[in-house]
Amino acid sequence: MQLSNEEEDYNLSLSKFESMLKTNKVLFFDSEEFEEIILHYLDMGKTALAKKALKLALDQHPRSTGLKLVQVEMLVYDDKLEIAEKLLNELYAIEPNNEEIYIQKANICSKRDQHEKAVELLKIALQFTDDYADVHNLIGMEYLFMDKLEEAKQSFIKCLEEDLEDQSALYNVVYCFEFLDQNLEAITYLNNYIDKNPYSEIAWHQVGRLYYGVKDYENAIRAFDYATLIDDEFLGAFMERAKAFERLKKYEEAIESYSRTIELDDATSYALLRIGKCHEKLGNTVLALKFYNETVHEDPLLDKGWIAITDFYVRQKNFQKALFFVNKALAIDNHNRLYWKRYATINKQMNFFEEAEFGFRKAVEFGDTELDTWLFWVDILQFLGEFDSAIQTLLQATEYYPEENEVEYRLAGLYYMTQETTKAKFHLSNGLRLKFENYTIIEDLFPVVWTKKTVRNYIDKYKNNND
Repeated sequence: MQLSNEEEDYNLSLSKFESMLKTNKVLFFDSEEFEEIILHYLDMGKTALAKKALKLALDQHPRSTGLKLVQVEMLVYDDKLEIAEKLLNELYAIEPNNEEIYIQKANICSKRDQHEKAVELLKIALQFTDDYADVHNLIGMEYLFMDKLEEAKQSFIKCLEEDLEDQSALYNVVYCFEFLDQNLEAITYLNNYIDKNPYSEIAWHQVGRLYYGVKDYENAIRAFDYATLIDDEFLGAFMERAKAFERLKKYEEAIESYSRTIELDDATSYALLRIGKCHEKLGNTVLALKFYNETVHEDPLLDKGWIAITDFYVRQKNFQKALFFVNKALAIDNHNRLYWKRYATINKQMNFFEEAEFGFRKAVEFGDTELDTWLFWVDILQFLGEFDSAIQTLLQATEYYPEENEVEYRLAGLYYMTQETTKAKFHLSNGLRLKFENYTIIEDLFPVVWTKKTVRNYIDKYKNNND
């Protein structure tokens, strides 16, 4: 690759400076060379070398404003704000029109959380600068610190008007649009931006993301296609394109796109899982299983992988295999409510009711509050004849579902079973009030209670009173 003259000079200055450090000879550099050397070390995080270079620079050029401004930058970096401010005031007395002085003053204000004041100073810098893009970008960042997203957005837009290639401003402007829930406006803005800068893979990727967000998957795919044409190693764009294809049920195209992400980088468990899901949708059960196995091999802690394998076997009605895999998952993480619920459901399918009851209890213990979990658990407790436990469990469920007819009818049935008629009637009338036609729950789940004439009369009486 051909280096420009400027880059060659810069590399020469750098190697000349580093050889000087080794030999302890003092060589002469002009002040601009020193500035570049110091800033290079600062960018690399080599502060000790930057400080050494600055000391030598100020020895050789004690009157250089540029070097003193670099010194200010280093003082601010070290949080020596008072000394930096004092030096800035001295420089301001000499060069009141130097935009860098205002930028550094703004930097100090920003460090002190005086963001309004920083914006004022940066607006003054705009009057003296040639680099409008940089100053608008800095103003935008200050507005972000103040959570003034609309003002920040306008600043980043101005920055991009000055410098179309500023990628950080492009990301920031999209962030502002999204934060302000202006997704359609963001799409319009990016499409206009693309008209001016059609080879910006970042812009195509961002507009694709936004189309995906508003469920316009065709346009999302078109945008991701352009992003990957411009940069055929753009991992994020291939991943997002695959997700959009999947949404459109174009599973073969999705697989192709997910596979490209694996070619570009090490396989991620997410990509392997999605490829497995696509194969399962296409009916390629052997391939689906292969990728699910690879998923859990790649990342044994990813619960979605274990769940995919378990659910796969449940759908195949191969409960033995499903149980084998859910047990493997529980051996890795036995605090996972999703695993426990599957453990319970599979055992229930296999008529292992004690194990199923244990599984539902564990699922709830680890945070599962889904209504069907409570109901499955209670129905098993009832089947096992543990009426008191079933009642306690349902009372616990009412904290999450205070007005749920399925809970009320079950409580009524269980209280009738335990001869607590007053409580039974109370919950039965609640159930009838919430959803009358579901009284069949009593008939289905509590046939012994249903044979009681008093219960049927109570239901008929309620119906007649409310017709």
